[in-house]
Amino acid sequence: MVNRALMALMLVGAPLAAQAEKIAVVDMGSIFEQLPQREQISQSLKAEFGDRMAEAQKLQDELRGLLEKQQRDAALMNDTQKTELVRKMESLKADLQLKGKALDEDLRRRQGEEQNKLLVKVQKAINTIAEADKYDLVLQRGAVVFVKPDADISSKVVEALSKGK
Repeated sequence: MVNRALMALMLVGAPLAAQAEKIAVVDMGSIFEQLPQREQISQSLKAEFGDRMAEAQKLQDELRGLLEKQQRDAALMNDTQKTELVRKMESLKADLQLKGKALDEDLRRRQGEEQNKLLVKVQKAINTIAEADKYDLVLQRGAVVFVKPDADISSKVVEALSKGK
């Protein structure tokens, strides 16, 4: 009885063993770090959001200046001047928080959009390489415990995307 079960398991596993698959891995983090398009995207986003970033920086600098003035001149100011300064600082702080939050949200959204566009290109490059090199399976590097270095096609993906820019 045990022999029959063992024999059945061996027969079921035989076709799988005979059909060795060609497997590759990719390190998506490494690919994204090395892509030349990453710098182009960064420059594009800086151009797109540069004015708003400069405005936020200006508000920060102005708030910092008022804080320094408060610390430096507090002893020389009357109560009305102190109150006006505090109100102005609170107004600036609220404006900075509002504009900063909107800027962060918009920037994060646009970075996500650009990253998704790049991800589509990376996926196409992986598919092209997998088909050309006849890989049956391509896995994420993080999902694999061990892989031979020659099975990692990350550099091929970066090379393909660098040529295509």
